[in-house]
Amino acid sequence: MRFLWLIFVGLILAMVGILPRLTSSKPKAAREAAASAQAPGGQAAAADDGHLEAVFTSTREAGELVGEASQRDSIVRYAMQQLGTNYCYAGNTPETGFDCSGFVQFVYSRFGIAMPHSTALLISVGQPVPRSDARPGDIVVFTGTDKAATTPGHAGIITTAGPSGPIRFVHSSSARRESGVKVSQVEGTDYERRFMQVRRVLGPGAPAVARTASSVRKAVPVAALPSLPVAVEAEDALAATLPKVLPRRKSVARKSTAPVAKKKAVAQKKAASKKQPAPTARRKVPAKSSTPAKKRATR
Repeated sequence: MRFLWLIFVGLILAMVGILPRLTSSKPKAAREAAASAQAPGGQAAAADDGHLEAVFTSTREAGELVGEASQRDSIVRYAMQQLGTNYCYAGNTPETGFDCSGFVQFVYSRFGIAMPHSTALLISVGQPVPRSDARPGDIVVFTGTDKAATTPGHAGIITTAGPSGPIRFVHSSSARRESGVKVSQVEGTDYERRFMQVRRVLGPGAPAVARTASSVRKAVPVAALPSLPVAVEAEDALAATLPKVLPRRKSVARKSTAPVAKKKAVAQKKAASKKQPAPTARRKVPAKSSTPAKKRATR
């Protein structure tokens, strides 16, 4: 992809260099007509016999196109290097794994572009572009897996796209069958139904949320405030009057409460013994004689 862009830009530059030589042989009126057809922004239109009209890009814009194409190619290649990394909810590093927005954030941060770690915020970064105008390096956003979902729930980075070809993208999927970082296709899959938008954060039209590290305003150092002298003579005099070692407090020996407790226990024991009733004397029962009683004499 990079070589094709280089060849294309080289042809444009060659044509821009040859064009003045060709127009110099034409009459002055033709050169004035070509100059009057020059468009703003460095684009020029030249007519050949009134049948062919070509639009040429300035050298600066050609360099920007080459730089943008190179950056897009680098982002896609770096994203493809993460294939096979496992899926991890809220993860944004290869060591822990990625979720979908964490994967997008990690890849773009490698190139100094800050991205939010939230699919709901990815739908607002950059600028929307038509699906037919999608390019590698753009962000594609889908709804969740629920059929009734209408809010962003998944995102990835487009790897290949064309006016008539299918859109393929690399993403971190939580699917049960094949989870982790992989490449999927929009057309002919469930992603066709879930498709929401294509967001562009590269090239002309600076993104609204994603910003490169070079565009972040650097903090201006603040001059240090002058230190004011404070009088400390009074504090030094007060410290000199204080004793260096404070006298120790005499410890008062506490009287043992053991004898008092012992006396209370003896008194309680005596009181309890007085309250107990005196034992009653049991009546002695005469023992029965083992000899049989004499029978009374009968009259």
